[in-house]
Amino acid sequence: MAYDAIQNQLRDLEDKDRLRSLRERAGVDFTSNDYLGLAESEDLRSAAAAAIARGVPVGAGGSRLLRGNHIEHQALENEAASYFGAEAALYFGAGYTANVAIFSTLPQRDDIVFHDELVHASVHEGMRHGRAERQSIPHNDIDALETRLRQWRKAGGRGRPWIAVESIYSMDGDSPDLDGLVAIADRHDATLVIDEAHATGVLGPDGRGLAAAFEGRDNVITLHTCGKALGTSGGFVLGPKLVCDFLINRARPFIYATAPSPLIAAVTRVALEISRTRPERRERLASLVAYSNRELQARCGLTSSRSHILPVIVGADGKAVALAGALQQCGFDVRAIRPPTVAEGTARLRIALSANLSESVIAELFDALAENMRRLS
Repeated sequence: MAYDAIQNQLRDLEDKDRLRSLRERAGVDFTSNDYLGLAESEDLRSAAAAAIARGVPVGAGGSRLLRGNHIEHQALENEAASYFGAEAALYFGAGYTANVAIFSTLPQRDDIVFHDELVHASVHEGMRHGRAERQSIPHNDIDALETRLRQWRKAGGRGRPWIAVESIYSMDGDSPDLDGLVAIADRHDATLVIDEAHATGVLGPDGRGLAAAFEGRDNVITLHTCGKALGTSGGFVLGPKLVCDFLINRARPFIYATAPSPLIAAVTRVALEISRTRPERRERLASLVAYSNRELQARCGLTSSRSHILPVIVGADGKAVALAGALQQCGFDVRAIRPPTVAEGTARLRIALSANLSESVIAELFDALAENMRRLS
């Protein structure tokens, strides 16, 4: 049979409790990245209706370099650059695509990319298509990073070092020492690329992210996604205008992709305005994070990440799937995260908080979690 090899791989995944499938939404949302609860909000529905009424098209019709460039894309990029404090912004159809563009295009042949070992798959995909050497650095270990940088230079490294990190890690909810990383970049003539995907709209002044203080520097590039707290889709590369111009001319994921929806660009401008001028959703989420910190320890005996992403490390793949299934039966949409998304032996539940939740429903989840952890232990 022509597909025997594919079928065997699927069976192997099933045997390891790693076979994935699509399912409809059900239960209270503790899974999505809609941290501010904007995705289904009346604010964004109204923004979409208003944009359609004034004639903004749904589709772009082509790549940005051809007919697909729309005034809404450019207005959004100008707004994003101003909001985040960068010289320029370039809008992509997805944050994943933007990361692939950065790391497949910007580091040159004699350069090197030092990346945190837990950095997102999109960074790995970009590096795989790029020309630069790459090295993994132990998670959040800036001393190891500086040691490797010195070793690379001593061994004859001639190009530019690039440092790839996330400001908050999507599966662990923790953050690096960004001040220390910027200092290292300064000392070693390196460029620091900070993926702000899970901080955008949630953390920093006016929701500008944890790297807000470093935006506008010539050796810092940031990625801000729109499909999480901002409630729409797409992603921005923010940095020097030179960087954005180079991506326009050399990044295949930009050049050959149909441009993002002008309608979504128009709605995203409203999402940025909400984040900038209406902090109540962010304040609500911060209050729920503080509550969850206390109650996760009190009800489940677990230490919190102290962010809106709460990993519950289970270990075995099958046990994580069983625990997630038990919580789903209780009416909570909590999913199991398994290798290769996370390291072997660290299968987990990833509990994501949003401003749409209440303290009472969080308490109910934690009580159900504690009960089912005891039952499955």
